[in-house]
Amino acid sequence: MESLTPEQRSLRARLAVQTSWANTLDPTSRTAKARAAADGRFERAARELHPGATDEQIARVAKHLKAAHFSRMALASARSRAAKAGQRAAA
Repeated sequence: MESLTPEQRSLRARLAVQTSWANTLDPTSRTAKARAAADGRFERAARELHPGATDEQIARVAKHLKAAHFSRMALASARSRAAKAGQRAAA
């Protein structure tokens, strides 16, 4: 097994991803199952939070839960990038 640096592994992974998406004519259909599963997860969470809510209310709450999830991920990513930038500056 060849030994790759983290940078080389990252480049190899990017190459694989780009090749995979280049071989995909309909990206929406490729990701449909994952999107449906994620939407179902947010809907279930909304129903747990508000058991007596209408379908319209559940849809609104699920939309906000999904937005909050992605905002939380963006914040974690920003913090991670800032920490890495601080490590590079200290090095």
